[in-house]
Amino acid sequence: MKLGFGAPVSGAWATPENLASFARGAQDAGYHSLWSFQRLLVPAGSRMEPVYHSVLDPMAALAFAAAVTSRIRLGVAVINMPFVSPGYLAKQAATLDVLSAGRHELGLGIGWMPEEFALTGADMARRGARAAEYVQALRALWAGGVGGTGGDSEFDGEFYRVPAGIQAPPPVQAGGPPVLLGGMARPALERIGRIADGWITSSRTDLSRIGELIAVVRDSAAACGRDPDLVRIVCRGVVRAGEAMAGPDGQRTRLSGSFDQIRADTAWLAEQGVTEVFYDLNWDPRIGAPDADPVVAQARATEIMEALAPSPY
Repeated sequence: MKLGFGAPVSGAWATPENLASFARGAQDAGYHSLWSFQRLLVPAGSRMEPVYHSVLDPMAALAFAAAVTSRIRLGVAVINMPFVSPGYLAKQAATLDVLSAGRHELGLGIGWMPEEFALTGADMARRGARAAEYVQALRALWAGGVGGTGGDSEFDGEFYRVPAGIQAPPPVQAGGPPVLLGGMARPALERIGRIADGWITSSRTDLSRIGELIAVVRDSAAACGRDPDLVRIVCRGVVRAGEAMAGPDGQRTRLSGSFDQIRADTAWLAEQGVTEVFYDLNWDPRIGAPDADPVVAQARATEIMEALAPSPY
């Protein structure tokens, strides 16, 4: 089980100083990875959680973190594919991989909020079919050119086309950054097993059922001849330290409560097949809400990061 940490990208603690200091602190504490996420719009009258109300751009935040770190991996969970062309995202991801010396992890989703589709001019129809082609287009762009096959990249699908040519510089990682897909519906989980390097769970994933959801991913991988054990399972750990939250069934929500309970839950997730958990404090309203006290948010986040660190801080 590898442990990661959610970067300060939402609300009161999402400042340049905190982004730099927590990125360095997480690396020094032994965390394997640092994660950002995307939110483009909070619709008028929306009752969205405070975590979404003020969010830094995920790729810019990771590039900033890359400049102050040297070992920790830098992931986004997730960029919604319909909101940006594969050609543009391939360039962004390759650039981040170059600037971080090969430390980028690219998480992708298909989007769900109609207002964000309207904002970006995207189409909600056939998002699943588009997603499969999108990943093909990314990999085609990363495979060619200097450092790749040496030949032109080219892809011609139903939804996306990569004209013959080279996009350079290429990523440092052979074949490009790992592509991790989000999703909770069965067709999405099956698609992950077929084409992705791994699954990134949502903040809304019912962790009590994660074992059966992982089985869908891995069964799909095996059915198409892939090694299911090589498909990564990355869990966004929505941590509520110090407060035992109750789910709809009245049972304590996983990753809430005391530090000992959170550590035990992490071990349990490993038993279910999770390969990496990243503790995301942006979902804690005392840290990630825009109106949280910045001093309290920083102190609370520091305490939790140190307490849950994979090695002595």
